[in-house]
Amino acid sequence: MDDLRKPGGQRRRNKPLHVLLLVVCGVMLNLFGAHLVGSLGLPLYLDAVGTVFAAVLGGYLPGILAGYISNLINGLTDSVNIYYGSVNAIIGMVTAYYTQKGYWERPFRPLLTVPVLALLCGGLGSVLTWCLFGFSVNPDNPSGKLTLFLIDSGGFSEFWGQLTGDVAADFLDKAVTVLCASGLYRLVPTSWHERFRLSGWWQAMMSKEEMRTVEAQDLRSVSLRTKILALISVTVILVTAGFSAVFTLLYHNLMLDEHMILATGVTNLAVSAIDPERVDDYIALGEAAPGYLETERQLYAIRASSLDIEYVYVYKILPDGCHVVFDLDTEDLPGGEPGDLVPFDESFAEYIPALLAGEPIEPLVTDDTYGWLLTVYAPIYDSQGKCQCYAAADISMARVTAGEAGFMARVISLSLGVFLVTLFFGLWFAEYNIVLPINTMTAAAGAFAYDSEKARAASVQHFRSLDIRTGDEIENLYKAVGKTMDDTVRYVEELNTKSETITRMQNGLIMVLADMVESRDQCTGDHVQKTATYVKVIMEHMRKLGIHADEITDKFFEDVVASAPLHDVGKIHVSDAILNKPGRLTDEEFAIMKTHTTAGREIIDMTIKVVGGESGYLGEARHLSSCHHERWDGKGYPDGLKGEDIPLSARIMAVADVFDALISRRVYKPPFSFEAALDIIREGAGTQFDPDVVRAFVDAQDEVRAISETFVEH
Repeated sequence: MDDLRKPGGQRRRNKPLHVLLLVVCGVMLNLFGAHLVGSLGLPLYLDAVGTVFAAVLGGYLPGILAGYISNLINGLTDSVNIYYGSVNAIIGMVTAYYTQKGYWERPFRPLLTVPVLALLCGGLGSVLTWCLFGFSVNPDNPSGKLTLFLIDSGGFSEFWGQLTGDVAADFLDKAVTVLCASGLYRLVPTSWHERFRLSGWWQAMMSKEEMRTVEAQDLRSVSLRTKILALISVTVILVTAGFSAVFTLLYHNLMLDEHMILATGVTNLAVSAIDPERVDDYIALGEAAPGYLETERQLYAIRASSLDIEYVYVYKILPDGCHVVFDLDTEDLPGGEPGDLVPFDESFAEYIPALLAGEPIEPLVTDDTYGWLLTVYAPIYDSQGKCQCYAAADISMARVTAGEAGFMARVISLSLGVFLVTLFFGLWFAEYNIVLPINTMTAAAGAFAYDSEKARAASVQHFRSLDIRTGDEIENLYKAVGKTMDDTVRYVEELNTKSETITRMQNGLIMVLADMVESRDQCTGDHVQKTATYVKVIMEHMRKLGIHADEITDKFFEDVVASAPLHDVGKIHVSDAILNKPGRLTDEEFAIMKTHTTAGREIIDMTIKVVGGESGYLGEARHLSSCHHERWDGKGYPDGLKGEDIPLSARIMAVADVFDALISRRVYKPPFSFEAALDIIREGAGTQFDPDVVRAFVDAQDEVRAISETFVEH
């Protein structure tokens, strides 16, 4: 996506029109494919070519929308297509997933998605068909023929035969679909691909490498993206489940009401067919009673008016039970004879008083001797207003609830499509408005570098270049963090300036102190400054040659250079008479002179104690003041340290100190030539001096000569 960046940090987003055009194109391809198959009678569907094409170019949401909208439009002519919109939407989702995995970057690799699409979508479509219509096959198409063959062979039930046949047929359809979509995708210029990719940048666009860097952040628990996915999913599932339950309950109640009305109508017709004045004759004489057979024929006709009516009967309710007046035969169960006594079912117990009193009762649902039934009772009154009997009609509750599974399947299918659209729209919105802005801010803040002025400026500039403009609390957070970074950098710059000032003052005071000490020695001249400069040059060449590279860090380098002038600070405890004696020192005087090393160590120790901690700077000053007269062979003073037991800084100072003493004029000797002094240093390698330090010193002889000549000139 780098080619979409504009100069000056401006953002460029893909235009919604491009994505809308892609969705419309996908819908048209789906409609055209379905129409072509219908016109030519092909054994395919081809109603998902546009879905796959839109998903490959645009991602999840365009693919899902193209699939779902296509079926909604097809549903205008055949309402059944609406319920398969979720299956087409799933095709878009699966295709987008495999596109992200890189399956569409190489020829023929998209065909690897065919088994997944066939198994998933063919299987879901078959299960949905079973829920909507039960066993339903078209013997004229390949899947129908295969289904019937599998069932007839005896190895499959109707459900598994239909499922297997549908999945097998879907393999061919999805193979052709993927090939067609792949061909169309290859026709689109590569430079156009990003134009159709649905994005919603509210910040500077990132390249794929930048995206991978941002996404690679360590998390203690679950990512924000996963939490948003879970939140949206749970919310939509709960809402969908709630609506499905409500709609199914409403459907159940509607069907129950309709069948109650039907049963009530049938019982009312039965009431009108019964002569209440002859009820006792009907019970006593049965078919021999005048008008009995004619009334029975009318009741049969009334029952036949609706296939939903299970039983029609007329009972006279007496304390001992139900006495049969009429009880119509069914295919599975013969009716009772007139006068037969039918005991009360337990579910009627609470209604017996009302029935004995000849009062109307509400329709009721029971599950007793004759099964799960919806029953409607209607009293039949004689001319005196006395209840002679009750007409009743039963409807099997299986008929009432028969359509509920199909209705639930329709609701779930429609809801699933809406769920997918809602889910991926929510994820897309959250990705560009919440997740990416927060992740990019986190990555930029985590990578903020404070180690140099250039690094700090680059870090601030990088954070500003994010250019987050979501227009909400996240943008406010971005601005607040940016301001904090600016203030922090400004504060760090001020601290660095003050620190540099303090360091200069400290170095100046050190140099003044060292000069005060050295000024007592009339022989040393510029010894402090020269030795400090030699030490710096020696360490530079040790780095160049790779000598003790792990030990000579930037901090070590700075500390040693800064503390080098203090190497003879202990001379403050040596009397002027000894320091400035023009001749050779006696053994006693030399012993006193040697105490300047231990005295220096004590001075630095007292300083460390006052400061409250042994910093690197004071630590190296301690090493230099106490150990710069130690020898590599162990014959030095004050402690007789040997080899690498001598601190590295002191081994370096030993070379610089002796060399400067050799080439400098003293009251007790003339100066050595540069070459002679250099030869003496070489000869002392391995005995008086560290051989590696000598090697670096010799390597730096040109610079050392220039330094010595500079100080001679002054």
